[in-house]
Amino acid sequence: MAVPAAFFAVFFAYPVTAIVGRGFTADGAWRFGRIGEVLTRPEIVDVLWFTLWQALASTGLTLLLALPGAYVFARFDFPGKQVLRAVVTVPFVLPTVVVGTAFLALLGRGGLLDELWGVRLDTTVWAILLAHVFFNYAVVVRTVGGLWSQLDPRQEEAARVLGAGRFAAWYRVTLPALAPSVAAAALMVFLFTFTSFGVVQILGGPAYSTVEVEIYRQTADRLDLPTAAVLTLVQFAAVGAILAVHARTVRRRESALRLVDPSLTAHRPRGAGQWTLFAGVLATIVVLILAPLAVLVERSLAGAGGPGTYGVGFYQALRSVEASGGTFLVPPLEAVRNSLQYALAATAIALLVGGLAAAALTRRAGRLVRGFDALLMLPLGVSAVTVGFGFLITLDEPPLDLRTSWILVPLAQALVGVPFVVRTMLPVLRAVDARLREAAAVLGASPLRAWREVDLPLVRRALLVAAGFAFAVSLGEFGATVFIARPDNPTLPVAVARLLGRPGELNYGQAMALSTILMLVCATALLLLERIRPDRSAGEF
Repeated sequence: MAVPAAFFAVFFAYPVTAIVGRGFTADGAWRFGRIGEVLTRPEIVDVLWFTLWQALASTGLTLLLALPGAYVFARFDFPGKQVLRAVVTVPFVLPTVVVGTAFLALLGRGGLLDELWGVRLDTTVWAILLAHVFFNYAVVVRTVGGLWSQLDPRQEEAARVLGAGRFAAWYRVTLPALAPSVAAAALMVFLFTFTSFGVVQILGGPAYSTVEVEIYRQTADRLDLPTAAVLTLVQFAAVGAILAVHARTVRRRESALRLVDPSLTAHRPRGAGQWTLFAGVLATIVVLILAPLAVLVERSLAGAGGPGTYGVGFYQALRSVEASGGTFLVPPLEAVRNSLQYALAATAIALLVGGLAAAALTRRAGRLVRGFDALLMLPLGVSAVTVGFGFLITLDEPPLDLRTSWILVPLAQALVGVPFVVRTMLPVLRAVDARLREAAAVLGASPLRAWREVDLPLVRRALLVAAGFAFAVSLGEFGATVFIARPDNPTLPVAVARLLGRPGELNYGQAMALSTILMLVCATALLLLERIRPDRSAGEF
């Protein structure tokens, strides 16, 4: 626990505490009375209420639509499965400003729905909810599906032989085994939607605002740091309470499970029911995932050679500094290389810190450990704007003067990646029978060798999934990176946001082209990751 604790103390607790402290001090004195003043303002009450209920609605809708997908990817074997799994994960890394623009093209004035049926959903809560499902569909599919694919189906089959119906067998045997994984996925979805920023700002318009959006408005537009500090504390307290409840309730339901090789559980769909489910999941993916992605590709090619034409002119313009109109000091295409380097470094940091934390949480118990478990999830629930500002005002003096160091960006990205590593690996690690480790110890294996020989072969798939999530969120991280990325080393999300912030068809087209490149880079990386499989012996124990 020492390395994860030190990492979060230095690169999370310290920056966030410093920036919030500045908002509560004036003339050298603390002003805690500002909390009551801010929280009693009617507009702030409306923001808090909308933030809560839209997060609950988004989480419920995501689970409703994504759990069937998790089952299909876990239990069915079909051509193109690896490619489709990678495609489903791509939305998770796209910058929110890009996704908001894509959904406007689908749901707004002149969009697909408007052209076909005369229906507009922009500036409504439905646009926000659908965009949140688009973002978080992969969280449920990969987190729940990863464990589901390793559950021994013979246990459910045995229940049916003893007289239980199909639903009763699933409800009494499979669901309790999946409960920790489902809860972990729901927690991540809720935290992401609770702190939603770009989606709400673009699709919600002035009518809707989450706490995260309000923090940005109070900080960047009104320079009201005290109000932003109060909202940051409220967000922090709410997320902490949610994580505490999760740690207390879900931990009791985790138990050792019999895990098998995923390749032994998947099969082709059988019967009308399974084919209907398979078709329904494919239709959901086409409508909610592929349609917005297709809009990005279409807009990166449309108008490049003039009105009504298609071409690669926007992609060619990415190689020139002049084409960006002074937006960048380097060609925008350099952002691709920068993002890959930062994401690889952030993934390595997240796997180290998150892997150690998951291993520690598996072997220890008690209130301290439960609190540490909740602490690891806090970066998902604290404003990225606050973290970014905190990095700027705290990591500027020796021995931690990192303002000009390239490592600053991967450190900020790893903060978001670590919770995904922990939440992905923890259910599988806790499902490993402790008697296997005890047997290895009796035979003379050291704790390190026991972990290498017993745990690692069994959790290798979860480790790969965790690496994929860490890499994906690092590629798409925007909130904190926008404040600390150097002008001569922009990342893809930062470059896209800067291009979208400047008027002109050329800038917009280049933003769509960079977004398409980001989508393809992520899909390629995830597809390569999907091709890596643990050996069959991992499930034979």
